[in-house]
This record gives sequence, C-alpha cells and structure tokens, in this order.
Amino acid sequence: MKKFLLFLPLFLFAVNNQKLLDCYEIFSQKKAELEAEAEKILEQKEALEALKNTYMALIKKKEEKLKQKELELNTTLQKIENEKKRIEELVNEHKKLLEEIKKAKLDKVSQSFAKMRPKNAAQILESMPQKDALEILQKLPSKTIAKIFAKMNPQVAAKLSEALLKIKDKNESTVNP
Repeated sequence: MKKFLLFLPLFLFAVNNQKLLDCYEIFSQKKAELEAEAEKILEQKEALEALKNTYMALIKKKEEKLKQKELELNTTLQKIENEKKRIEELVNEHKKLLEEIKKAKLDKVSQSFAKMRPKNAAQILESMPQKDALEILQKLPSKTIAKIFAKMNPQVAAKLSEALLKIKDKNESTVNP
C-alpha cells in the first residue's frame, strides 16, 4: 500500500499535467481562431477604408463637376440677363422712335387739315374713326376746330366736342394733381 501511495501523487500529477496540457491546447486553438478572426476583421477594415477613399474621391470629383456646371450656368444666366436688358433698351428706344414718327405724321396730317377748307375737313373727319379724328383735332387751333365743327353734322360735332373735353380734362388732371 505504501507503494500505491507513492504512485498516487505521481498519478495525480500526470492527470493534472494532462489536463493542463489539454487547456493549453484549447487556449492555443482559441488564440489561433481569434487571431484568424482579427486578421479577417483587419482585412475588412482595410477594404472598407479603400472603399471609403474611393467613394470620397468620387464625391469630390462629382462636386467639382457640379461647381463647374454651376459656374457655366451662372455665366450663361448673366449673358441672358445682359441680353434681356439690351433687348428691353432696344424695345424702349424703338417705342420712342415710333412715337416720334407717329407724332411727326400726326403733325403733318394736322397741318394739312389746318390748310383745308372747313367744309372739306369736316366731311373727312366725320368719315374717320373717332379716335383718329380726335388725334387730329387736338393738334388744331381752337378757331380752326370751331370752323370745322360748324360745317359738320351736329350730332358728330357734339360727340367729338364731348370727347375732346374728356381728353382735355384727363390731361389737366394728370398735370395738376
């Protein structure tokens, strides 16, 4: 029995050593697995970083293109605005020229009517549209208008006189507020 007791600690030591060796093996395996997993994570992180850099470069390139297009658009818009102003100035200039031509034409026509005999002028003005007749009459002196109205149909003369008064009142109200 003494021998048995002597072998017992050795046996226990061997069993403990075996368990200890098994634990080291398990830890080594787990360590290898964890290292492999860490390596995978590191590779994925690097791939993600590369993807992020590529994406950021693409975004930057797109932003630069967008800024360039915006600059081109603003330049084109400015050209359009300048052209619009130039056209508006030309339109206003042409309107003034047309008004001057119309005024000169009306002055010539009015001078012709002033030189006509009142009876002939009355006949022509009666047959004209009221608006045109009023424009001519406005340019004539009061004495000439009176002579022409005397030779006109009384109803037409009355309508034209009334319209002339309205125009005169309207012009006076815009001059004297």
